Amino acid sequence: MYAEVVSDVGLVRKNNEDSLWCDLEQQLFAVADGMGGSLAGEVASKMAIETVAQMVALPSNDPPGEILRHSFYQANNSIFQQSREHKEYSGMGTTMSALWIVDGKAYFCHVGDSRIYLIREGKIRLLTQDHSLVGELMRGGGLTEVEAMTHPQKNVLTRALGVNAHVEVDTMELDTYGGDYFILCTDGLSNLIRSEEMIALLTPGKRLRAAADELLKLALARGGSDNITAILIYRVSVS
Repeated sequence: MYAEVVSDVGLVRKNNEDSLWCDLEQQLFAVADGMGGSLAGEVASKMAIETVAQMVALPSNDPPGEILRHSFYQANNSIFQQSREHKEYSGMGTTMSALWIVDGKAYFCHVGDSRIYLIREGKIRLLTQDHSLVGELMRGGGLTEVEAMTHPQKNVLTRALGVNAHVEVDTMELDTYGGDYFILCTDGLSNLIRSEEMIALLTPGKRLRAAADELLKLALARGGSDNITAILIYRVSVS
């Protein structure tokens, strides 16, 4: 398995409130996009990522999907408590999308509007649903993908970690195959680059590093209005 990452502050924001985790040995990958005043967004996204990494590393007999889901609950609790106990962190929260591959099976957990894509046999599939006002409008047929990219309320979330005492976590699992690509990204990328453009950059034989750099370059060329973070993963065929 190969993976490459990019994370950039963009051309408008002063701080990078995105965080990521890329562990090839454990095959655990996650991205998070923090929100909140001052540096609170950075704190929330980092707390979420580190909580997942720590809990997944603990010995457990529980199924991988359950371990990952409970790590999201723990991250939510930790961020929520910090926001209540420290005035400077009041109202902070974060999105998070995580992928954990165990024995060839991929387990996903997701809250917010960061995304996970699967590219298989030349077709791209969005595995997550955006927990946002615009995401709900798209699912209801009221917006196209192109219209959603420029909608004035595209950053309004309907679900995030740390905002409330309890959170609903989307989960799923699927078998992986040699030749699969996965893209985990924050909305700083997906708001500027359409899915068909992503697949065009991830063609067989193309170096993963080059594809990651081109995605970042394209997002910056289109304004870089938000922090931009992505993890590109390629599952090698086993002969």
